Amino acid sequence: MAEKIRWGIVGPGRIAQSFAQDLKLVEGGELTAVASRSLDRAREFADEYGAAHSYGSYQEIFEADTVDVLYIATPHTSHCELSIEAMNHGKHVLCEKPMGIDADQVKMMVSAAKKNEVFLMEALWSRFNPSILKVKQMVDEGIIGEVAFLNANFGFYALDRDEDSRLLNPDLAGGSLLDIGIYPIFLAYLILGKPDRIEAISKFHSTGIEAQTSMIFDYPYAQALLSSGLRSKISMKAEIGGSEGSLYLQERWHETQGYIAELDGDEKSFDLPTKGIGYSHEIEEVHECLNSGLLQSDKWSLQNSLDLVNLLDEVRSLTDTTFPFE
Repeated sequence: MAEKIRWGIVGPGRIAQSFAQDLKLVEGGELTAVASRSLDRAREFADEYGAAHSYGSYQEIFEADTVDVLYIATPHTSHCELSIEAMNHGKHVLCEKPMGIDADQVKMMVSAAKKNEVFLMEALWSRFNPSILKVKQMVDEGIIGEVAFLNANFGFYALDRDEDSRLLNPDLAGGSLLDIGIYPIFLAYLILGKPDRIEAISKFHSTGIEAQTSMIFDYPYAQALLSSGLRSKISMKAEIGGSEGSLYLQERWHETQGYIAELDGDEKSFDLPTKGIGYSHEIEEVHECLNSGLLQSDKWSLQNSLDLVNLLDEVRSLTDTTFPFE
């Protein structure tokens, strides 16, 4: 790679702003280009975050020699198409989660990455959160014994938004599951692996989107109780219970700044703050992979993304959650 890894952002929305802020905190990389369907919007974002180049179409940034890796931050429905087009132009890609709408899309993206011999990773930033890394390590080392229970939820009230907004619009793959339900499912998968069986029930909004989903992931020894929803404000802690103790990821667990360990009746709280908002840690992982010549991360591999989307697909199948374009 070049002395500094050159980043481009595709889709300068709210999440891209958070990403750009955190990129400034990471050594070895810089934002050099921004692309939007609106050149004015791209220029405004580029000026705010110090990018030298702005483009009024996605195709221009794919063809440009001003970037090494692209962060795809557009709505879910365009992740697959834009990522594949970027990779076909030799660009490395960090694609915002969910990587694709379904397993077929993710398989196509993985195939494109392998064909073009470029790096591809799903931007599941929670995987690289310091507290989640630590909790995963403690579970793997058997510190809380054999895990039998996991509980993780993600919810907020969003039904007062415009019906054409991303979350409430079925044409944009709206609903809670792909946007935020992916987090509890990810945590269960990270800690317990793929379940033997899933049970799931959803509630739907008047626009047709799935607005609330409750899930049970059943394992040979353990159970995970998971939920996501756009219909209520809920507590967002996560609990992992084992035979020797429990671990708690503090509120809001997917971006937590610490954890609690309960062992031998003694409860201790540990602070592990993120660098910036927390996107910095996935950026550092991309840098490490690219500088090492790796085309995927061993912390969140292409197979991990395939496994995760298959779990999402199974929940959608169980709850009859579909989109008009399918």
